[in-house]
Amino acid sequence: MFAVAPVSPALVARTDTAAHAERYLLVMPAGGTQWVTNAADATPFASMREATRMAMRLPARDRAYGLPREAELAVQNIH
Repeated sequence: MFAVAPVSPALVARTDTAAHAERYLLVMPAGGTQWVTNAADATPFASMREATRMAMRLPARDRAYGLPREAELAVQNIH
């Protein structure tokens, strides 16, 4: 029997090459989206699967991807 993997919240991110920084997706209540610099302000998705699905729905020019939320918040707090 297989063990069920724990589900961890995730974020959608993209790398802003001009600023050499990551940007995180914030989904507004009306459905619009905005890129923010603080991971704590970003919309948390229920799982990496959901974050990746949302990233794939965005325009290709954004080059968005999913990241584990806890790990990203921990790294951001170090800097």
